[in-house]
Amino acid sequence: MVQLHVKRGEESQFLYNTTVDVPLETVIKEVTAVYNGRLKVDRVCSEIPELADHGVTLPPNMQGLTEEQVVELRLKDEWEDKCVPSGGPVLKTDEMGRRNGHAPNDKMKEVLMRTMEEAKALISKKQVQANVCVTMEMVKEALDQLRGAVMIVYPMGLPPHDPIRMEFEDREDLSGTQASLQVITEDECQLWWAAKEMQRGKKLQDYVGKNEKTKLVVKIQKRGQGAPAREPLITDEQQKQMMLNYYRRQEELKKLEEADDDSYLNSEWTDRQALKKQFQGLTNIKWGPR
Repeated sequence: MVQLHVKRGEESQFLYNTTVDVPLETVIKEVTAVYNGRLKVDRVCSEIPELADHGVTLPPNMQGLTEEQVVELRLKDEWEDKCVPSGGPVLKTDEMGRRNGHAPNDKMKEVLMRTMEEAKALISKKQVQANVCVTMEMVKEALDQLRGAVMIVYPMGLPPHDPIRMEFEDREDLSGTQASLQVITEDECQLWWAAKEMQRGKKLQDYVGKNEKTKLVVKIQKRGQGAPAREPLITDEQQKQMMLNYYRRQEELKKLEEADDDSYLNSEWTDRQALKKQFQGLTNIKWGPR
């Protein structure tokens, strides 16, 4: 199997296994799906702590309003009585005015937070260091875990406008958000390797040959952004190690120079003629007036 180390910019994303005879259209489609799937899991996980702390999201026309404004405008959250957490709610006001403040109890909160950590670990970038390839099955498993935890805590479901439910139903609206800049659709996705765009219509073997044990670092980005920066010849960790070895070598050379000091050769005990001079009475001779 050919292993692709997928990066965006200089940041590692995940490992992906394929074969050299697979069309690049298939590779791009699957890599894009995993890439965007991981982003979806991250977005859901970013909302879980808010759900655990402050309950479900208010209707859009009530978000950011004070209680006085809600009363004055005669607004009512029709989902407040429907979307009640298991075990009853705990009142925790959302200072941002985004959620209704009916949070789940500590036991249910633990279910949400533990599941969130498990889902994040499943598709984590640390899987690259562990040499574990992330697949769409793993992405779906992470989403299923999160969906199951939400159903346990909110058996009646979430409001249709809640971002977590919208993510689960693929109805998320990311327009105008930072998250929208990270998403790459299949049509605009490009894969680059060795400063070359891997063109659709070709196979992987057209670029890397027929060796199935090849490992490549490929970069994913949107069409029209130009060629990404090439991979450095050495990694930051390797450079740090080289600098450390250089420093150690310099210290060793300093110690050797100190050990090579030959000033001791001027000492009396190094004089080979000392015994002869002693017999001839030529020791301790001083020149000049006394």
